[in-house]
Amino acid sequence: MKKIKGVPAGFSSLIRVALVLIALLLIYSGATKCYDFGYRVFMEPAMTEGEGRVVTVEVAPGMTPKEIGKLFVDKGLARDAGLFAVQYRLSEYVKEVKAGTFELSTSMTAEEMMRVMAGYELETEE
Repeated sequence: MKKIKGVPAGFSSLIRVALVLIALLLIYSGATKCYDFGYRVFMEPAMTEGEGRVVTVEVAPGMTPKEIGKLFVDKGLARDAGLFAVQYRLSEYVKEVKAGTFELSTSMTAEEMMRVMAGYELETEE
């Protein structure tokens, strides 16, 4: 094993082990955060269960997905504007969402809200 100049051999090995452990911890932490975010992109639940609260929102022409997400966070329809922007970009409705005034509910998922903003009816469960 190569000796680091000015550091005893045993201490040098200890430093290397500590650096490897720190690197592993950082990799694990990053992977956990990435998995959590990826999971939330596709499985984020609605803000409330049951009936929810109906909220009127006005999406202006030219609003970016991040701006729409911020509007939805401010209105209590979403938890995270950045997450909503990613959900928007990955949605099948991405090219169909239109500007306008919409009646949305806190019991809707991001996909359901985008479906309404694209002009489709919500599928009802019977």
